[in-house]
Amino acid sequence: MFIYMVSGCPHMGLLTFVGLGLYSERDITLAGLEAARSCDTCFAEFYTSALGVSLEEVEKMLGRAVVPLSREEVEEGSVILGGAERESVCLLTGGDPMTATTHVDLRLRAVERGIATRVIHGVSISTAAAGLLGLQSYKFGRATTLVTPQENYFPTSPYEVIRDNKQRGLHTLVLLDIHQHAARYMTANQGIDVLLEMERRMSQEVIMDKTLLAVVARASSPSPVVKAGYPPELRRGDFGPPLHTLVVPGHLHPMEARALVLLAGAPSELLG
Repeated sequence: MFIYMVSGCPHMGLLTFVGLGLYSERDITLAGLEAARSCDTCFAEFYTSALGVSLEEVEKMLGRAVVPLSREEVEEGSVILGGAERESVCLLTGGDPMTATTHVDLRLRAVERGIATRVIHGVSISTAAAGLLGLQSYKFGRATTLVTPQENYFPTSPYEVIRDNKQRGLHTLVLLDIHQHAARYMTANQGIDVLLEMERRMSQEVIMDKTLLAVVARASSPSPVVKAGYPPELRRGDFGPPLHTLVVPGHLHPMEARALVLLAGAPSELLG
C-alpha cells in the first residue's frame, strides 16, 4: 500500500495534479511524466481544456492506461478522492492544473480529508498566448471566458471584464467555450461575433470596428497561428483547427506594438 511522507508524518495515499500542456502528448514535463507513470491510478479530464491529440496518444506516451472522467465525476470528486485515500492517484489535465477553480476545489477537499497533494505544473495558455503575441504577461488583467449563447442565456459578464481591464490599460485573455463531449469548440470567429453582439446590447464602446483584437490558435503546437487586427477583418479569417483563444490588448508599450505588427501582422499604424 502506498504511503506518502509529508512534514514527517505518514499519509495514506497521494493526489497529484499533472498539467499536460496545451497541444500534444509531448508537452508534459519530465516530472509529470514520471508521476503519471509511477502512480497506481491515472485519471484525466478534458472539459476544462483539450489537447490537439487523442487520449490514445497520451496513453502511448505514458505507457499505461488512463481513465477519462466526465465533468460531473471530477466536480463530484468521489472517484478521485476515494482512490487517493488508499493509493497514489494522478489527475491529468490540459494546460496548468491550478488555473481551473474545479481543480483548486478538489485539492482543498483532499487536504480536508487528510490526503497529501502535489501539483506538477504544465504550460499554460495564460503565458503562452502572451508570449506568442509578444505582450508583457504582467500587463494582463482578469481573464474571462465566452460561453456559447443559448436561448434565453446570453451572459455579458465577459464584456464587463474587458471594459474594466481596458479602463486600467490592461490586456484581457478571452478563453473560448469547450464542449469536449460533443467535440464542439468555439472558434475565434464565433467569439468575435459574440463580443460584437455584446457591444450591440451593452453599447459602451468596448468592442468597436477599430478595437484591436488578437487571435491565438493551437498554442504550443508545431504550427501555431497568431493574428492581430480589427473585428471586421478577423471575424472572416481562417485560423485552422482548435483550440482558439482571443486577446483584447489594453495600452500597448512600444515594444508590444512592434511585436504585434511583426509577429501577428497587426496594422502598421500601431507604430505611430
